[in-house]
Formats: sequence, structure tokens, C-alpha cells
Amino acid sequence: MDSSSLRAVGWARTLPLNSEVKSARDWARRHLDALGWTTTAPETADAVVLTVSELVTNAHRHAHSSAQLVMTCDDNCLHVSVHDRSSEMPTPRDADMERLGGRGMLLVDAVADTWETRPCPHGKSVSACFHAPGAKPQTAGSQRTPKD
Repeated sequence: MDSSSLRAVGWARTLPLNSEVKSARDWARRHLDALGWTTTAPETADAVVLTVSELVTNAHRHAHSSAQLVMTCDDNCLHVSVHDRSSEMPTPRDADMERLGGRGMLLVDAVADTWETRPCPHGKSVSACFHAPGAKPQTAGSQRTPKD
């Protein structure tokens, strides 16, 4: 393998509707710790865990389905994806100060470098990207556009 080859690692987990979101956060934090992100980029690691929590909560609460959580990491980015069985796409909405919830996608938008939704057979996937510690954001040839 030469230096131009892509190196990546990934993990996947199914979280049934009756599972606690805390188990998803703990699972993600263990993998971030294995990558060294909890010590080299603790703020980013916290943002990833928050995103996992919000996306899995949305899958359980709004799609009323299990959530398939996938984390993949390459030299540039950690991708967090959650698939659920709803075809309804999430959108950030204005926070209602009278309501307790409704801020999940606003939080994801605030902490992720990029995020996107994609329709899939039997539902959708919501993915967020976090730049790896020391990685330079890539824009050329990428389908994702970094936030300003």
C-alpha cells in the first residue's frame, strides 16, 4: 500500500428502540478513546458524542424505529451515520423556548464540520463529519461543503 492509499476503520451497532441512548454515547466514546481523540481532540470527541446522542434520539423519537449507528474514520474525517426507518428528512428549526426538545439538528449543525441526509431504501441516513485532529479540510472533489 502506498502513501496515496486510503486508510480507514469503522464500527457499526444496531440500537433497538428500547435501548438507552446512553449506551450509544458510551459505545462512541470507547471508539473515540481507541482513536486517541479523547486526549488529542477532547472538544471534537465531545461534539461527536453529542451528535451520536442527538441522531440516535431522533431515530427513536421521530422515526419510532431502531437506529443503525455507523462510525468510520479515515485520515481526514470521522463520519457518524445513523439510519432509521422514516423517510422524513430532519431539518434544523428555530428553537421554541417554551419546549424542552426540538434542538437536536441545531446542535448537530453547530458542532459538526458538515452534515447531510440521504434517502435510503426503507428510510434515511443522517451523517455528520468531524475533521480528524491535524487534518486539513478537503473541498476539491468532495460532495460535502465545509461550513464557513
